[in-house]
Amino acid sequence: MSIGFFVGSQLTKDGSTLLGGFGHEPSSHWIDIVPGQHHPPGSTMKVGVTEEANIPGRIIDIPQVQYTNKYISSTYSEYAGFPPPLTNGGLNEYGVAGRDIWSPSRQELVEMTPEPQQGPNYSDLARIVMERAKTAREAVEIIGDLIATYGYSTYGGNSHLFADKDEGWVVIEYAGGQGLWAAERLGPDEVRVSYPGYIHNFPVDFQSNENYMGSDNIVEFAREQGWWDPETDNPEYLNLQDVYGEPFPGEGVEKQEDHYTAARVPPEREEELMSLVPISLEDMLALVRDPRWSNDRAGYGQVAHLRQNVPNELQTLWIAITGAVTTPYVPIPIVTNSLAVPPEFVQHRYMTKYSDSEFLSKDYAPQEATRYAFREFKRLMYFTSEHPLCFLPYVTGNIECFEQIMLLERRSLEERFLSLWQNNQFEEARQLISTKVHQRLLESLRLGMRLTDVVEAETRRLFGIRMPKDTKEPGETTPPWSQVMISQTDDDFVHAYDPRLDIYPRPFGIYNQYAWCGPHAYRS
Repeated sequence: MSIGFFVGSQLTKDGSTLLGGFGHEPSSHWIDIVPGQHHPPGSTMKVGVTEEANIPGRIIDIPQVQYTNKYISSTYSEYAGFPPPLTNGGLNEYGVAGRDIWSPSRQELVEMTPEPQQGPNYSDLARIVMERAKTAREAVEIIGDLIATYGYSTYGGNSHLFADKDEGWVVIEYAGGQGLWAAERLGPDEVRVSYPGYIHNFPVDFQSNENYMGSDNIVEFAREQGWWDPETDNPEYLNLQDVYGEPFPGEGVEKQEDHYTAARVPPEREEELMSLVPISLEDMLALVRDPRWSNDRAGYGQVAHLRQNVPNELQTLWIAITGAVTTPYVPIPIVTNSLAVPPEFVQHRYMTKYSDSEFLSKDYAPQEATRYAFREFKRLMYFTSEHPLCFLPYVTGNIECFEQIMLLERRSLEERFLSLWQNNQFEEARQLISTKVHQRLLESLRLGMRLTDVVEAETRRLFGIRMPKDTKEPGETTPPWSQVMISQTDDDFVHAYDPRLDIYPRPFGIYNQYAWCGPHAYRS
């Protein structure tokens, strides 16, 4: 149940395109900067899902291209039957950004899906686009070609948002094994919130309209199934959300009853987004951080800042390694060297799939011995969420003060980079950016650990540490803290939302009064 926000360049303060969001996954997350790579002829890659998926499938090999792009991604390990490592997109060397977002297909399509299914899954599609696309439009074409050629493995319907500095595209991939997909262009004067992903009016003659793409059967299949009739329905358009999708989960739900579900009505979130126009990068950082949706289920936070007048090397992905509600973003330009990511921000065993089934390989021991940033910020989230009225303003203020320091330094840093780059000092320019990314990631971790120490100490002093309730069955003897720790109900998850804190959306930086600020505040 991911979320994605797109804002076109005519609606932003600096003329950039913004694409933000995150995925909802229970597993570990880490940062990968995947270098561009050349592959020998005949190379293949594995795609698909296993028989353990909720709709069983099989893994197949498909041809790899000769060159795959460099890209930055948040990587994770768990979705049932989907082989790790997984990704929802990111930012590549051509300035193409991607987001994967759930989009449930109507039940008849889910039931129609063949078993075993085959073809690339949502993560495969996101990864392949990052590896191959040079524009957002090309990203859609790549997905269409892959589905037509190899099929599509689904968990029940999905979507993607893609963007470059000029435009965006939303793509819906439907369940059913029929190769059904559709895409709509998002222009520079548009916003889109996918929560879930959707397309409403889709022209029947889409093949002659450059703002739409889709599978050849997207219209005819709806007619054959009796889900759309040009004699009684609008003969010029299909409302794809009505025809192929499910109702938005938040429709008719009051936020007092369930704030998390009530927020999942994309048109309402789009009205909210439009109220912020012109939208700044800071606005988007705060929006992705919003505790109405950023919580323990938010695996990470990302905002792609796609600017008009910078080289692709400086297009930047702002990344929070886990839920941005209590995690700082750090800007990572695409030119950054892959080794700039400290070992604290790469894969560790905490919450990683298969991590408890065997002993650790000694090759990974030094990496595993470092503090895991994902785990450290999870600790901060859990303490903060227990008493958000007391601690969320303090935590947010310090995090956003740190981010403001990085925002203020960007111009001079990029000017130094461009001076070196234009002087053909390419390695020096890369190292300048990479060193800064490495430094800021470690500083963000130190900040998180300091905040956790403070919030933990105050929690113990003011409230004590709440321990779990006893849920054992009659006859069992294990104490509650030794029982299964997984969530038992849909509303049993950790979050820091409290309607008494603010009128949402919250402006970036309004909690800075609670922060210790200054250029040396986040260094040891």
